[in-house]
Amino acid sequence: MSPFASGVRRLGLTAGLFALSAQPAAFAQTAESAARTKSAAPRPRKIPTTLPENITVTGLARGPALLYPVGETTYSSDRKDFANHAAQSVAAMVVTVPGVSFMQGNGPRDTVISVRGSGARQSYGLKNLQVTEDGFPVTQPDGTARADLIDPHAYAGVDVFQGPASTLYGNYAINGAINFRTRDGADIEGLELGSDFGSFGMVNTYMTLGTGNRRYDFTLFGSDVRADGFQPNSRYETSTENMRLRVALTSSDRLVLKVINNVTDTYLPLRLSLDQFRTNPFQRGCANAADAAPGCASVRLFVNGRDGATQATSPQQAGLGRFDRRTIVGLRWEHDFTPRTLWRTQFTYDQRHIDQPTSTAAYVGPYNSYNVQTDLTSRSHLGKMPLTSFAGANFDYLDYGSQVYDLTPQGGATRGALNSTSYGHQQNIGLRFQEDWQFDPLWHAVIGLGGTWSNIGAVETLYSYGTQPQAPRFVTADRSFLNLAPEASLVYAPDTAWTLHTRVGTAYATPGYSSFFVTPQGTYGNNARLKSETSLGFDLGAEWHPRAGLSVQMTGFYEFYRNELVSQSAGVNAPAGPYTFNAPESEHRGVELGATWQVLRETLPGARLKLSYTYDNQIYTRYTQVLSNATASRGFSLKGNRIPGVAPHFLDARVLYDQPDGLLEGVGGFVEINWRSDMWIDNANMLRLPGYTLLNLELHYDPPARLGWAHRLHSYFEIMNVTDQVYPAGGTVISDSLLANGQQAGAAVLANKTGSIYAGSPRAFFGGVRIRF
Repeated sequence: MSPFASGVRRLGLTAGLFALSAQPAAFAQTAESAARTKSAAPRPRKIPTTLPENITVTGLARGPALLYPVGETTYSSDRKDFANHAAQSVAAMVVTVPGVSFMQGNGPRDTVISVRGSGARQSYGLKNLQVTEDGFPVTQPDGTARADLIDPHAYAGVDVFQGPASTLYGNYAINGAINFRTRDGADIEGLELGSDFGSFGMVNTYMTLGTGNRRYDFTLFGSDVRADGFQPNSRYETSTENMRLRVALTSSDRLVLKVINNVTDTYLPLRLSLDQFRTNPFQRGCANAADAAPGCASVRLFVNGRDGATQATSPQQAGLGRFDRRTIVGLRWEHDFTPRTLWRTQFTYDQRHIDQPTSTAAYVGPYNSYNVQTDLTSRSHLGKMPLTSFAGANFDYLDYGSQVYDLTPQGGATRGALNSTSYGHQQNIGLRFQEDWQFDPLWHAVIGLGGTWSNIGAVETLYSYGTQPQAPRFVTADRSFLNLAPEASLVYAPDTAWTLHTRVGTAYATPGYSSFFVTPQGTYGNNARLKSETSLGFDLGAEWHPRAGLSVQMTGFYEFYRNELVSQSAGVNAPAGPYTFNAPESEHRGVELGATWQVLRETLPGARLKLSYTYDNQIYTRYTQVLSNATASRGFSLKGNRIPGVAPHFLDARVLYDQPDGLLEGVGGFVEINWRSDMWIDNANMLRLPGYTLLNLELHYDPPARLGWAHRLHSYFEIMNVTDQVYPAGGTVISDSLLANGQQAGAAVLANKTGSIYAGSPRAFFGGVRIRF
């Protein structure tokens, strides 16, 4: 059963809990309790019209809860989809989720997750999404979330809420929200030790400790992963600790404590131009820029570390990389005023400290954020039908200070002169309301309204050097934004075979402070006139369960954007990174399809097919791009052009088998095809990034209980990229340019623009073992 249907069909047990599960601060508790019961949940033919009376909360023994927001397109990936193989990054958790794609970011676990194309134009992190873990925010107030801290071994699953979702999730939920669920201690009940190992020196050692009962539940996870990487200057080490403690203080009061800590230490290769990728995708023979092989990437660094002559330097010679620390601590209090009225309040502290010599400069600084959320949910009746009323508020604040230093060619990421500094804050204050009414046994309706006031205040100081003393130049930004987001959804479930839903949702995302200070040339300067992007989206979906063993879910979406924030790279030698601009009008439309089918349920019950497909067609409907050279400027209409960075087609198909009995009970595996179509990587649609098809194989063994102590072991072996394809795992959008003759540069010129492509891994072999005590 897919997430959407399982949620709808449990309305009889949980009418009125939608607001709890959808609100980030409140999601975790309902999701965790429901996840343990969803596979055994009954499937009533009709939705009961009255609430059950036995819903009083006692300690941690929570009753079944509605797991997913009613009317919003929702998909999930559970532990069984990713726990049996290497799962080195979050990509392994979401590859089977329709509507979700991913690309390689700046580091081994810095996977760029995209929901309906949300972050596809970014070079790092998770953008245009609100990300939570066990209900605690992982997205900072500037809209930045990173996947470095996610080790899939720690998680029970991930839930993806798709489409405009600012009504409940606030700022930056322009394409939806993601909640990661860690495992329950009561399900672990002991100690698990594991190790993964494989090609390119990869070793991941991890442990999970868990225990729980009606009064408390405790989970502790820790891992250390390191590898040499499959190309020069890509060696890395990442350590992660993750803890959650739930305690029932009284029959009506509960506390949840959450701690995440991550240290990422990685060298970084440079992003390539398309020509460099075609010539030398894995950067062989590039260690010394002076006598480098063809197709090698390099940066030009000031010889004296501040101005004047530059020298070509390879990533190894420069010592490019990242050393980042991230610590998140959250505490939530839940109080039942009555069995039908719940109040939740939580506080989260999130510190991100970066040291990133990633190109011509090193970026250094702390980013401290504070988040407070509170919400009240009341379950009652309107007439004779269940009604849930929800109200919530949040305040978050980011205080940051960053310095940028020019790098020198001396090696070891040696800093030269101070290039610029930036100090400031970003804050968001939000309110949200929602009414959830089951107005008929077969119908369900939700309406809501959310709003956020945001303020960004920052000062950038620019330093320049020369033969004469240069006075610092200041760029200031003091912007406030007020955005509102109404939504409405309707669900019709005529029987257990069909569920239909439709939704109108809205969302918004304010520009992040960093985008205010980068010019179209990729230099530091004034770009503070950016506007908030907003969207209006329509979803129409159906879920079909004609018989046991067959489940199909399909959703069509059409979303209208205003002032969409689009970023593009000016090349690896641009000191300030990507430039961001507003595209006045654009449209996103597409189809998401997910299916699971036990083809031979009676004769071969261990076999099944799993399919995930996304079609995502994004176009500009009003935008004129202005290009300049040394003597002239020209405007080019991009109406009808595809928005770059978004692959129109993304497919994952698996043939799985698990032997349910007999001599080979516990043996299983899958064959996987992962296909991404080609896509444009510039606004003018001159240059395409090639698509690819990957073949992956996996085999695992979980000994049955009859084998005694051996039942505690799990082992696996897998081959990734079986056919050894050379493919682009990451590709950021590049800027167009105007030639000296006044003509727009074509594909041949753009193919030489650097700062875009990371090659994907060649054929790789991995194995692992896990033991429970």
